[in-house]
Amino acid sequence: MKVGISACSNGHLPEWQDQITELEQVLNSMNIETVLSPHIMRTIDEYSGTDKERAEDLMKLYADDGIDAIYDISGGDLANGVLRYLDYDTIAKTEKTFWGYSDLTTVINAIYTMTGKPGVLYQIKNIIWSFKDIQQQRFSDYISGKNNDLFDIEYSFLQGKAMEGVVVGGNIRCFTKLAGTRYWPDMNGKILLLESLSGGSGQIGTLFNQLDDMGVFDQVSGVLLGTFTDYEKAGLTLSVYDLLKMHISDTLPVAYTKDIGHGHDAKAIIIGKKYAYSI
Repeated sequence: MKVGISACSNGHLPEWQDQITELEQVLNSMNIETVLSPHIMRTIDEYSGTDKERAEDLMKLYADDGIDAIYDISGGDLANGVLRYLDYDTIAKTEKTFWGYSDLTTVINAIYTMTGKPGVLYQIKNIIWSFKDIQQQRFSDYISGKNNDLFDIEYSFLQGKAMEGVVVGGNIRCFTKLAGTRYWPDMNGKILLLESLSGGSGQIGTLFNQLDDMGVFDQVSGVLLGTFTDYEKAGLTLSVYDLLKMHISDTLPVAYTKDIGHGHDAKAIIIGKKYAYSI
């Protein structure tokens, strides 16, 4: 198996070079050959290359018939800059799956909107970070076809008893960057997944306001809340669910999972795939 390693968002800091080396070594130990994109490390400010250069890196991976999947290892703010330069016709014709998390929410959802192709919300560097033992086991088991533990999430319902639909969304701050663009998905009947690394009640509340003003909560079949890392650590009086309840009807199903988000122990979920959740 051969995979491409891309960085569509912010460039990597020099001190992260060892992470890339370790990631390649771990993947190689699983018989996964890696191909690194040219623009991964920062060169100017937060950029590893121009938006067009990073998009061209990604398209080269899509065009290479020898590459089976693409893992993006970046995050930050810059990923939506590549969207206008991607060749969605080429992407639609391949069977490759794009993996990434956080700011790559923009790329994953744009690809789904423009091509119908699903993508995986997951940071492959989880297999070298603080929960690397369990993450390597999950990932290896998935790649070898042993089990699907990497994608099997536990959840509980906060409101309602069941929901079904294609999952869209991801990081709430990054997902809302697609609002008003051609990359915004049709929200009718979808399950909206929302999670976050940063943000207190003001930051998360204002994003819920935006989604509310767009009519999103009237269109979706349910909301799946992942972890809101900094929010949950802050010990605020209002929970994320409390904020959400200000914007939804009392009949919209809402579930919570601690398995999706920015935690190094996070599991994966497929954006663009139909899921059914129930008590």
